[in-house]
Amino acid sequence: VSSADPHRAGIKSLSFVRQVLAACLCPQLLKDKSLPLDVRQRARTLLEACDGGSVGAYSPSAGLTYVRRSIADFITRRDGGVPSHSDDIFICAGSHRALMVFLKLLARGKGKTHTGVLTPVPCPSTLPVLLDDVDVKMMPYQLNEERGWAVDVDELQRALTAARGHCEPRAIYISNPGNPTGHVQNRKSIEEVIQFAADHKLLILANEVDQDCVYGPDAEFISYKKVLLEMDQELAESVQLVSFQSVSSSFLGEGGLRAGYMETINIDPEVIHYIEILLCFDISTPVTGQLALDLMVNPPKPGDQSYDTYIQNQRLTTLTQNAQRVVQALNVLPGMSCQPSMGGVYLYPSLRLPPDFMKYAEVSKLEADVLYCQMLLQEEGVLLGPGWTCGGASHQHHIRWILPFGTNKTQKIQQQQEKTK
Repeated sequence: VSSADPHRAGIKSLSFVRQVLAACLCPQLLKDKSLPLDVRQRARTLLEACDGGSVGAYSPSAGLTYVRRSIADFITRRDGGVPSHSDDIFICAGSHRALMVFLKLLARGKGKTHTGVLTPVPCPSTLPVLLDDVDVKMMPYQLNEERGWAVDVDELQRALTAARGHCEPRAIYISNPGNPTGHVQNRKSIEEVIQFAADHKLLILANEVDQDCVYGPDAEFISYKKVLLEMDQELAESVQLVSFQSVSSSFLGEGGLRAGYMETINIDPEVIHYIEILLCFDISTPVTGQLALDLMVNPPKPGDQSYDTYIQNQRLTTLTQNAQRVVQALNVLPGMSCQPSMGGVYLYPSLRLPPDFMKYAEVSKLEADVLYCQMLLQEEGVLLGPGWTCGGASHQHHIRWILPFGTNKTQKIQQQQEKTK
């Protein structure tokens, strides 16, 4: 079970999303005038997009045509008119599944020809397991903690050089906003990564699932696609890019509905054909999840009956306040420091653990941050993720902090820090 699940943390679902889905699942509600008019109208439109007018019908393997068009329209709006095409959109049972599909297409070779993917450290905790599962080599590059977890091109070059001779680098994975670091790349940083990928003929895999949750001062989300297509024509027409989004994103938070999408840019049509083949094995993404995707990319507009309630339920203000409070609280604790978070739902504070604790961890045959999290859970009832699961080096110790849980955890963390002295 994901510890980042907002519903387990007591965060309420968006009523508009649940009301529309309820009416789609139970069409009798379309006549129920206690539901807002725009909810009933949207439910009717979505049911018309389903085969047989029912969410119980299978959809095309790449997703409902209507929803793919809605996603393309959203991306075009998001990127200030940079066009998106529904034929480049593929709906999957979550962004994790979408990434798995593409990694399976990349995986091949043994030894020096074994596919490798440049992977940030720290990275999403599920990524190392996924790479291993599809038989792809992880080529770690270290994010610069002192610079707010920045992506450094010199470090990318170091990681690429170190990997050659052991595997064949074919892609670079980027998380923006960063999971679990909360960093947000600016345009210059994105341009540098794109140029690096072009120079070394690497596919860019851009995880952008927290794009709707950017709150740092002067920070803004800019998609890799927008930046790429606004660079010079040769790059815009040659660099291969796949970006990912999901209904489990920090704003909508409907991970249990299992739906996400990927957009492909400059991918060979023959590769697209194999994507469609692999998606056929899933038969179709859950239709309710696909409808939630449509609601995510096309929410109520000003003047709609549900608009005011929808805006009031937005969580960005709460996340911003929590991020600021938690960073301040962590940075005054002895043996702990934390870079400010610019976006997403995570913080990634650093631990400086005393020598006796380190010796105890060694005797226990555990990574020190794993032992720390185990003791915190046992003694204080607080569940945090150890940095080790995010690809952290053995000499560095961090914890992965989930913002939606609120700020009351800091008191228990403080108690645990006193004990580790």
